[in-house]
Amino acid sequence: MKNRQIVFVPGLLCTRALYAAQIEALAALDASCHVADTLSDASITAMAERLLAEAPAEFVLCGLSMGGYVALEAMRLEPQRVQALALMATSPWPDTPAATERRRRLVEVARERGVAAVAAVIAEKLFGPKARQDPDLRRRSVAMAEAVGAEAFARQQQAIIDRRDKTALLPRIAVPTAILAGTADEVIDPAASRAMAAAMPQAEFQMIEGIGHLVTWEAPEVATGALRRLVSAFE
Repeated sequence: MKNRQIVFVPGLLCTRALYAAQIEALAALDASCHVADTLSDASITAMAERLLAEAPAEFVLCGLSMGGYVALEAMRLEPQRVQALALMATSPWPDTPAATERRRRLVEVARERGVAAVAAVIAEKLFGPKARQDPDLRRRSVAMAEAVGAEAFARQQQAIIDRRDKTALLPRIAVPTAILAGTADEVIDPAASRAMAAAMPQAEFQMIEGIGHLVTWEAPEVATGALRRLVSAFE
């Protein structure tokens, strides 16, 4: 696995902490891990452009949720640089009017009451049934949200609202791709991930029983294993 480069793309209200277990495991195997900046821009395209400007010449790309939207946009912009792709708890489809309205309400909550209040509101949807009973996971999710802050959260939500439909791109993605979804994900329907995998010529789909939206936290060994398999193909 020597000299392998991996770029991780955090999701909404997430930091590099989202991938802490994966970064630790892969770094121990001499993989070089980079985390994309998803806090500075108000469009998915701008996030992807920043990622590509700061990334190594060639790399394995991993995105969860909003991070998956950014990863797909990077594939649209410069597919020749991506050696393999991991998409977790994400979808290629654009926002729905109902989802857009919910996002705008949450931005108002963040600005009026603080981003920790938003984290408390969405905590029930982030985790599967077992993980919801873990106070440490809740604490970590709130701490991660507070590190992002209300203004970056507002930029992220606007980026998600404005994102492109990527369904036409999927058949053209010709790199090995791991797609993971949890059966208990209440943020993104796992059926969307299954359909996405079916449209991609080199995708392998893995459904994880009882796991919610934050796959890398709830099933860290599964997420790490999927990445290790992708990266090991380039040894």
